[in-house]
Amino acid sequence: MAKLHFYYSAMNAGKTTTLLQSNHNYNERGMETLLFTPAIDDRYAEGVMASRIGLKADATPFSNTFNFFEFTKDRVKSGGKKPSCILIDEAQFLTKSQVYQLTQIITEFGIPTLTYGLRSDFLGEPFEGSLYLLAWAEELNEIKTVCHCGSKATMNARIDENGKMVSEGNQVEIGGNDLYIALCRKHYMNGKTSSSSDALKKSLSGEAA
Repeated sequence: MAKLHFYYSAMNAGKTTTLLQSNHNYNERGMETLLFTPAIDDRYAEGVMASRIGLKADATPFSNTFNFFEFTKDRVKSGGKKPSCILIDEAQFLTKSQVYQLTQIITEFGIPTLTYGLRSDFLGEPFEGSLYLLAWAEELNEIKTVCHCGSKATMNARIDENGKMVSEGNQVEIGGNDLYIALCRKHYMNGKTSSSSDALKKSLSGEAA
């Protein structure tokens, strides 16, 4: 039975890498897939899904008005080969309606749908897409990463050019390691974005702490 899967994690845990590996596994067996990435994330190019370790794939860009169900229905009804799997990167940017569309795809067409994203933003508030994926997905899977202290990281901190935590701003601001860092709850709450050893290294090298 096809299911809706939500793979969630803090920043920089390798979500896109995991997605692209799953896509490779399907393609290696001759199975077709549909890949989707948010149009708002154009750091590489619109419609390009890229991981931090260099893996890339072309994907269909989606905005908050994109209809996943109608797109997939047209693909299936066109007479082509039915996709074996749908994979969606940065799924936190989905709307409630779009998450519902994914459940329709699974119910009507029986296509497994794998979504990958963050649970919460830099203020610890849930994203709309993640909220409904957590509520409606049959399978929830955590991709784990660690804080600079070695503990499990669960929070996403936004940082400024000096590496200090930011507590104001729009919920969505696209960026990578230059803008976000994954922290454990303790260090998120006390605003400590680097280890003492990191600070010492910077001090010894003459960099600003």
